[in-house]
Amino acid sequence: MVEKDQRIIRYTYKTQGTCSTHIELELEGDTIKEVAFWNGCNGNLQGISRLVKGMKISEVVARLGGIRCGSRITSCPDQFTKALLEIADEYSLDL
Repeated sequence: MVEKDQRIIRYTYKTQGTCSTHIELELEGDTIKEVAFWNGCNGNLQGISRLVKGMKISEVVARLGGIRCGSRITSCPDQFTKALLEIADEYSLDL
């Protein structure tokens, strides 16, 4: 039997208000294993994807939540945190 916090979660999140169109995520419990952004600023998004590997959802949300891109009210990092919070809620993960 796999413990609740050790299950693998694969999730695709459709972004809103950003150049990136969606984010594909893989988590093991509340730990980020893989992240891929589709479209958007390729270099920056690859950097974010590499930096967050191995981090807990709560740490990423605390660091990246609320970031804006120019005059937009959101950004790719902010949308990423929204995806993580949606996953945490849907899978009843403790943060």
